[in-house]
Amino acid sequence: MNKILENYWKVFSYGYVAHLVRYIALAGLAYLLFYVFLRRKTIHRKIQQLFPKGAEIRREIFYSLSSLAIFAGVGVLTVMLRKAGLIQLYFDISKYGWTYLCISTVALIFLHDTWFYWTHRLMHTRRLFPIMHRVHHLSHNPTPWAAFAFHPTEAVVQAIVFPVVALFMPLHPLTALVWLFYMTLLNVLGHLGFEILPRGFVRHWWSRWHNTSVHHNMHHRHVNCNYGLYFNIWDRVMKTNHARYEEEYERVTEGNREVQGDSVSHRERAMTTGEK
Repeated sequence: MNKILENYWKVFSYGYVAHLVRYIALAGLAYLLFYVFLRRKTIHRKIQQLFPKGAEIRREIFYSLSSLAIFAGVGVLTVMLRKAGLIQLYFDISKYGWTYLCISTVALIFLHDTWFYWTHRLMHTRRLFPIMHRVHHLSHNPTPWAAFAFHPTEAVVQAIVFPVVALFMPLHPLTALVWLFYMTLLNVLGHLGFEILPRGFVRHWWSRWHNTSVHHNMHHRHVNCNYGLYFNIWDRVMKTNHARYEEEYERVTEGNREVQGDSVSHRERAMTTGEK
């Protein structure tokens, strides 16, 4: 029994370190580049002109570190489910081939995007928002460190998607690694606070289906819109994009600073702060 617990502890420890390294590498690099080294050169691409205070950044880091522990815990759960024969996790790539590996990786990303959109909208309901999602929305002007700044219950909802998908289709650990890297990269991009994509990106017939920093930044400011993670598919289909999303994107990428990006209404701010 002690040996089994020791093995699971190793899985948790290695998993947490791997998540931590990925988080620090991507979020840390983004923060250093845009908030320190290239701050003056990229200020014209800052979505909201104000910069968050140190206390806000420390809160984002604290909740992100706790979320990484949840992700590591779900990794342990995945191993346990695999040993019990309940999920289809395989290790020999030749069993299904490289083509299937690539297809399953893309499928996992699209399935997670769908999972994220609908669970995200669910967490914005009046009953669930205060107990699951309010923590994340304390960042009205997020930084890259907010990428995983979730309440533990929200972290569980987002981490559990991998073993859930593995219930229905075989997944290789390499698929998990690619997905986790892409997920972290897009989370950092969404919370970057700067728009790095080119002008016209949201109007092109192909690129308009992918999300941008402006898209998620507007979600943090206006709350009830722009729910997607990777792609702008469900928001367009369900008409939940902010009405001025494309206009805001063009404003930021043109460098027009006439409109203050930190214009959150009292009603919107009250939803996340509890103000009366």
